[in-house]
Amino acid sequence: MAQVTPEVLWAQRSSNAEPEKNFIYLTISVPDVPKENLKLDLQPTTLTFTGHSETLKRTYHLDLTFYAEIDPAESQVHHTARNVELKLRKKELNDEYWPRLLKESKKVQFLKTDFDKWVDEDEQNEAPEEDFSQFGGMGGMPGMGGMGGMGGMGGMGGMGGAGGDFGGIDFSKLGAAGGMPGGEEEEDESDDDMPALEGEEEGKDEKDATKAAA
Repeated sequence: MAQVTPEVLWAQRSSNAEPEKNFIYLTISVPDVPKENLKLDLQPTTLTFTGHSETLKRTYHLDLTFYAEIDPAESQVHHTARNVELKLRKKELNDEYWPRLLKESKKVQFLKTDFDKWVDEDEQNEAPEEDFSQFGGMGGMPGMGGMGGMGGMGGMGGMGGAGGDFGGIDFSKLGAAGGMPGGEEEEDESDDDMPALEGEEEGKDEKDATKAAA
């Protein structure tokens, strides 16, 4: 099998008071790698991943050395048909972001910013909280060595894809005023079509009768 380095996307959050908001979000793109064909070794400063895809006839291998320490016991993993997703708890509480993911500052082609999940450091308190309910503990994954119970191995459920899923609404068809598709609003009924008010009809009949008598 050909050995390739998988694409890795990452984003982060930081906090000096709340550990659960102080983490790295890591997505390893490994399509068609079943759970039984992968091995993930997570240490405080390193991550090693190996996975085999029988359908694509390739082996994915990845070695990462982190910029700073993470806490493997408080980290979480979620496996899907296309990715292995990790929420890595930073060990040191700090308001400031890590300047980069890896210890070495050199650029690597396989590592990219996850813009769907990235929030600027000064805007993270206003950002909506992510739903990590699909994540379990780190145990149960081959090579993880029993670090808690791993759950949520099903699909991602209703999560939207890149760019977000807005429930099937096509915003390109909404007008500038936010009205009905096409931007056209219903025209107001003209005064000519409005029924006469009570009393006006009687007055009109009396005028008509006076003209007829004259």
